[in-house]
Amino acid sequence: MAEPLDAAQAALAAEHAAVYGYGVLGGRLTGARADAARQACTAHRSRRDALVRTVRDLGGSPVASAAAYALPYAVPDAAAALRLATDLEDRVAGVYCDLVRAAEGPLRREAASALREAAVRAVRWRGGSVAFPGLAQRPTTPVSPAST
Repeated sequence: MAEPLDAAQAALAAEHAAVYGYGVLGGRLTGARADAARQACTAHRSRRDALVRTVRDLGGSPVASAAAYALPYAVPDAAAALRLATDLEDRVAGVYCDLVRAAEGPLRREAASALREAAVRAVRWRGGSVAFPGLAQRPTTPVSPAST
């Protein structure tokens, strides 16, 4: 089982990647979908900022955001943007699932809340749900820092 600090760092890294990913996909969406992407990006920024404080409170040095991230596939249009949004939320749900397992008390409750939020956003982007968000279908190609 992961230590709370390691799990919080992984969640922070996933939030950095999600903020970057929403920056990419947001430009491919219009109307209500674009509004939903902006709201999701704002939520991920808030979670990211909270995790920076959490990591410090746990005695760690928060992992920094990469300058850029390699996306798992090209995002040339709205359909690919919706797919990326779903994949980002699935990945975030997975790391928060790990944090729920590793943490106790208020941090565990906060991680469970973040897991729930990511799962709900994934359902909205996907148009359907999975049986156990964060567990059932871990993304096979995570968003990772771009090589420079």
